[in-house]
Amino acid sequence: MSLRKVWASIVPLIFVFSVGCGGDTGAPTESTSPEPVEESASTGSAGISGRVTVEGDVPEAEVIRMNADPVCLSEASGDQQLSEFFLLGEEGALGNVFVYVKEGVNGTFDAPSSTVTMDQKGCRYTPHVFGIQVGQTLTIVNSDPTLHNVHALPASNEEFNMGQPVQGMKVDRAFDTEEIMVPFKCDVHGWMNAYVGVLSHPFFAISGEGGNFSIDNLPAGDYVIEAWHEKLGTQTQNVTVGDGEKQEISFTFSTS
Repeated sequence: MSLRKVWASIVPLIFVFSVGCGGDTGAPTESTSPEPVEESASTGSAGISGRVTVEGDVPEAEVIRMNADPVCLSEASGDQQLSEFFLLGEEGALGNVFVYVKEGVNGTFDAPSSTVTMDQKGCRYTPHVFGIQVGQTLTIVNSDPTLHNVHALPASNEEFNMGQPVQGMKVDRAFDTEEIMVPFKCDVHGWMNAYVGVLSHPFFAISGEGGNFSIDNLPAGDYVIEAWHEKLGTQTQNVTVGDGEKQEISFTFSTS
């Protein structure tokens, strides 16, 4: 057999072998790289603390009429029930102000395994203002021997509306995204209301009756701190803190 005939018989076999084994056909291949895994951010040793006050004539608290539900009258403590819009202390101190890091936090923080509890006791939501992280469990409890209704009215998260007719009932919920603030109301008892600030990090606080707040365990950095009040709106301040440094700031709201 001539050399030309030998090559004529071998070349087709080489072609078939290369196609059958997935040889390069000249078509472009698409290469993919694994998506980066975002590690949980860490806390630090810096802190921001301060005091919230209010200037001007603060509206007097409204008297709450609970006559429509005799159970509320018997469960509520004190002779007169007043609205919680303004929690005032000495020298203009303002409580129930949600103070949080609005800008400057880097990385992601895992949702805490601990739960946050919102109780319905004495026909009030307790606490009136609080914070929670995205994905953290909120346990809603009815401690009163009467029907309560929990109606959350978020703008970014999923709305929920449920009844709790039995004393001791508990329901767990969670929020999927940040939102300042999510209001709660009771469709049965119109005076009941509360607010929760939902954040992706743990750097928030609520001022007490003395107006004081403290945000701890911050990494060193530049931050925008916001203070929110349900009637007086918001205020912001820029703050820079270093490792181990404690900065003091103050917020003063005005009713005029």
